[in-house]
Amino acid sequence: MKQVFVFLIAGSLVACGSNESANTTTTDTTVTTQTMAVPDTMAAPAEQGVQVGGAMMVPSKNIVENAAGSADHTALVSAVQAAGLAETLSGAGPFTVFAPTNEAFNKLPAGTVEGLVKPENKSKLTNILTYHVVAGSLRAADLKDGQKLKTVQGEELTVSIKDGKVMIDGATVTIPDVISSNGVTHVIDAVLMPKK
Repeated sequence: MKQVFVFLIAGSLVACGSNESANTTTTDTTVTTQTMAVPDTMAAPAEQGVQVGGAMMVPSKNIVENAAGSADHTALVSAVQAAGLAETLSGAGPFTVFAPTNEAFNKLPAGTVEGLVKPENKSKLTNILTYHVVAGSLRAADLKDGQKLKTVQGEELTVSIKDGKVMIDGATVTIPDVISSNGVTHVIDAVLMPKK
């Protein structure tokens, strides 16, 4: 897109005659045109999102893509890949995922995570991970005290809200409403363990 700036330089000469002649004004106008190039595309504004684990989680990425960018969720991403759930959680959804941090995984007894990601424990790992996933897109405002959420694994999670703090089966939601293209993630501070 080009913008044209026009500078007008005008000079005036005024001639005065005798008493018998009328005043005469002569104007000399010079027009100078200067062309200035302006880029056709302007930089798009940064996409709004939520900061998690040192990375911006944005709605244009799916749940797995966003989680993969978080330094606080490397254990979860590795577990999802080991269980073969990355493709599913990258699908259309929508899903609500309660995502434990690395610190949450570190609270488990020593050797638990290492054991779970072994190929022979894939079904047990899948059972635990799908216990963190609910079909549909539930934001924090949709969660009610005492609400039961049916997980993809088949069992239910219980929501409790006290003093504005949302908890899922005793795990505290530390970062709510991380919106992705195929659902919403809520960061939690503990790994949820199914009863079965």
